[in-house]
Amino acid sequence: MISRNTAAGVYFVGAGPGDPELLTLKGQRLLQEADVILYADSLVPTGILQFAPPSTLCIPTAALTLEEIIPLMVEAVQAGKKVVRLQSGDPSLYSAIHEQICRLAEAGIAVEVVPGISAYQLAAARLKVELTLPELVQTIILTRASGRTRVPPTEELASLAAHKASLCLYLSANCIQRAQRDLLQHYPPETLVAVGYRLGWPDEQLWLVPLRDIAAFSQQQRLTRTTLYLISPALAVQQQGSDAWRSCLYSPEHHHLFRPH
Repeated sequence: MISRNTAAGVYFVGAGPGDPELLTLKGQRLLQEADVILYADSLVPTGILQFAPPSTLCIPTAALTLEEIIPLMVEAVQAGKKVVRLQSGDPSLYSAIHEQICRLAEAGIAVEVVPGISAYQLAAARLKVELTLPELVQTIILTRASGRTRVPPTEELASLAAHKASLCLYLSANCIQRAQRDLLQHYPPETLVAVGYRLGWPDEQLWLVPLRDIAAFSQQQRLTRTTLYLISPALAVQQQGSDAWRSCLYSPEHHHLFRPH
């Protein structure tokens, strides 16, 4: 059984997509207690640091390598400091925490990971849409197009698109033309795509664009980083305002343990 970590040396905290109010209460508390915060300044807005005391040492890491980051954390822990590693979004997605945790383990330092809200969740909230509608779509795929970081052959975008699920495409603005081509093999050209730029930041933008146009639109808007593409049949239903895909959960004909026949 995996036990809860009670003696961490470094706390990996998910900052969420950028809005300080979307930080978890636990994440906020850890920032308030931190002596040292290492944060990915290219992806985490400085507004998140408002919870840290003035005495906290805040170290931006966008320009640093792993070999430079780890000694900073190790030295701080060994000096009796409380260390927070502030990650963008949720640490379980594209956060590069694996290698950091491995290096810290080699140094005998335990860690605790605190989850955060991911950009796809904020996009769905902004659009007031449910991404898992009964009998229409029941699966959410979180993925990226293959680029400098290659995806496994079994996870090529064209094969994932065949499921026609709610597909959340991260880190792919620089290769969106190829991604659009792969998606069009299975999704209809008129499928609505939510294109989110810097979601949760003060300059957030969120558009609904037909799939056939997302590459040209991305080029027009000069989207190269911090962009999420959310492709889902549920988006069209949201626009129509139809409840045709009502769930059984609250149906008077559906009986269960808490609402017996």
